[in-house]
Amino acid sequence: MKVYRLRYPDQLQIEPGHEYSLAIGFFDGVHKGHQKVITTAARMAEQLEIETAVMTFDPHPSQLFSGKNVGYITPLPEKIRLLEELQVDALFIVSFDWDLASLLPQQFIDTFIKGLGVKHVTAGFDFTFGMKGSGTMSDMQELSDGMYGTTVIEKVTFDEEEKVSSTKVRQLLADGNVEEAAGLLGRPFRTFGEVIHGEKRGRQLGFPTANIHTQEEVIVPANGVYAVRCLIDGDWHAGVCNMGVKPTFHDPQHRLPTAEVHLLDANMDLYGKHVAIDWLYRIRSERKFDSLDALKEQIGKDKQTAIDLLND
Repeated sequence: MKVYRLRYPDQLQIEPGHEYSLAIGFFDGVHKGHQKVITTAARMAEQLEIETAVMTFDPHPSQLFSGKNVGYITPLPEKIRLLEELQVDALFIVSFDWDLASLLPQQFIDTFIKGLGVKHVTAGFDFTFGMKGSGTMSDMQELSDGMYGTTVIEKVTFDEEEKVSSTKVRQLLADGNVEEAAGLLGRPFRTFGEVIHGEKRGRQLGFPTANIHTQEEVIVPANGVYAVRCLIDGDWHAGVCNMGVKPTFHDPQHRLPTAEVHLLDANMDLYGKHVAIDWLYRIRSERKFDSLDALKEQIGKDKQTAIDLLND
């Protein structure tokens, strides 16, 4: 997959001589709704005998407008990996800054659709573009001058009526419902981090753990205990993970949540390694214990629950 980083107005060059069927959107999560947009664009590319392309933006528009952390479901490197799995030929990553946000819909189309050799545009029914989101997919078609076609994907739903959306996935993860989030994503929710030195309390309790530092701009599941699998040096390992602040030892008001993983099938030195965590099942909420013995007993139960879930 060829990756182009574009910025208006001074970084707009791509390899010439290509024509594209383009899927356009932010695509945070690359969930089932996004996948339908992208696979529809790919089918159109096949019909037109051209290449499949995806256009996404960086950072999220709401981050520019609000200055607040969005809580990404898929940080950019993970989004790129997922798009490669969908066999996209070209990816356009457009810098979302004030110059871009100030473009009129016609200017956006002239630069990022007609100017890039796009022959067909596919997007969700609620996709907007241009200044203050004033451009719709109806405008995309009306302003085409016959140079490209358009396809609008209606909402993809679950539970009959509710829309599959990045907002819904974030809500499910904030509730700790990793199983239902996986249903909307079409795969387990995954986070990434580096193993850092911790307090080694798990080792003292007989359950050595790896403390995994995750990026602040990426969402993590609600505090609690989960059955997980971890990708370490190319191999998958089963694990049980506590996401939270360890309230038995710390004041929850003065701690940032961290992921602490105990591997079920290996004992290795992980410090400094980069780990991917797939969150598979929620076991329980995080809580404070009255004694270390009570905590140790519960950890043993959590470990067995994780083994049972992962071997089911």
